[in-house]
Amino acid sequence: MQRATYARELVSWAFLPIMLGAIEGGTMSVLVKKAWSGVGGIDPAALDLAVAFVSAAPNFANLTSFIWARLSQGRDKVRFISGIQVATCACVALVAAMPVNAWGLAGTCLLVLAARTTWTGVITVRAAIWRQNYPKDNRASIAGKMATVQSLMLAAAGWVVGASMDLSPWSFHVVFPVLAAIGLYGNSVFRGVKLRGAGRLARSEVAEGGRTRLSPNPARNAAIAADALRTNWRVLVDDAEYRRFMTWMFVLGLGNLMIGAPQAIFLEDRLQATYLEGILATTVIPLLVMPVAIPMWARLLDRSHIVRFRAVHGWSFVAATGMMWVAAEASQLWLFYVAGAMMGVGFAGGSIAWNLGHQDFAPPERDALYMSVHVTLNGIRGAIAPFLAVGLYAWLAVRGAEPLTFAVCFAVNAAGAAGFVWQWRALRGRVAGVHRTAKKGASIDEAEPLGQIRASAGRGD
Repeated sequence: MQRATYARELVSWAFLPIMLGAIEGGTMSVLVKKAWSGVGGIDPAALDLAVAFVSAAPNFANLTSFIWARLSQGRDKVRFISGIQVATCACVALVAAMPVNAWGLAGTCLLVLAARTTWTGVITVRAAIWRQNYPKDNRASIAGKMATVQSLMLAAAGWVVGASMDLSPWSFHVVFPVLAAIGLYGNSVFRGVKLRGAGRLARSEVAEGGRTRLSPNPARNAAIAADALRTNWRVLVDDAEYRRFMTWMFVLGLGNLMIGAPQAIFLEDRLQATYLEGILATTVIPLLVMPVAIPMWARLLDRSHIVRFRAVHGWSFVAATGMMWVAAEASQLWLFYVAGAMMGVGFAGGSIAWNLGHQDFAPPERDALYMSVHVTLNGIRGAIAPFLAVGLYAWLAVRGAEPLTFAVCFAVNAAGAAGFVWQWRALRGRVAGVHRTAKKGASIDEAEPLGQIRASAGRGD
């Protein structure tokens, strides 16, 4: 059953990302910046804000993660994911209907946000499927193989969008529906995936938090969202180790999410890059590098607790943002390509840890809940970071110092990576202290709460 399920998932994730590649943050940032530049009725500052919006959309949409986690409780996970995959494909196809004017810019931004919102439901619930279907010792490797296929298909889609837009700025009217149709085929394959222990999981979820349905009454839906948000908050209050982990994830993630919008603006305004050149730097090159680096990170994650993994992995993003700062100071496109390749190394580890890291803290019946906490917090920083970066970029541009925007991103990333190193050292010390206490006669449960011991012990390293 595992082999058949894995084969189906692998095929589905070969086709679904082609659809998703059309609205990747880097791809859409370049497309929006170039396609709407010089269009009457659109102020350049407003256009830069639109670039920040589409860059932020994937993470801004993550604010809905806690709602998707609540709605999926007690339901058929495969059917639930399949339905929202179809909704994502529809949003991507509708981008083709947008005119190149002020209304079309607004519509494109809203459709990208809608597509990313539905996709948030996919990534929130998908982790529970992987946990049920694949053994822990191989889960990172399996997720890595799927991420490899996904990154290659996303890169191919980005290349197609960039090359076609260079041939004709109107080509997105054709390309986006075609990519959405390919995504629908991937969805048809995914519907055949089986979930091990589906009935048992549904019963434990219902016992844990009940089953929720959306209501025609907006007030009722608002109450559901508020209750889900309170549940997420309780996770952070009750699980101190996970709270520390999320704190440093917030810092590291903030630095990474600040990069995309200024990079797209710099490539257009200072280097006059073509569609394909811009998308190569922001999307295609990082995605092509990911399959090379994923096996290395997967091996590390398979034998490491997530905090130790991030204490090592976080420095790859520090190096990448440092190179991007150098590229901006030198105003050299080829250095942006080098920075993109280095960013791909970081993304490779992040693509695995993103889906599996929370499982070192969460019991099975709370998997989607812990994932939703992680994704929701990513949404908060994703809603802040691009606008913060664009504002900083505009302020520095007046002074002719735009490259310093990337210096700030570098500093924030360094602080996040250092935070994980500190947490891992403290965590390792607490585990050693607990084992010493247990040897003296006290039980481990008496020495420290079980949830923190589970987080501390991790995979035994």
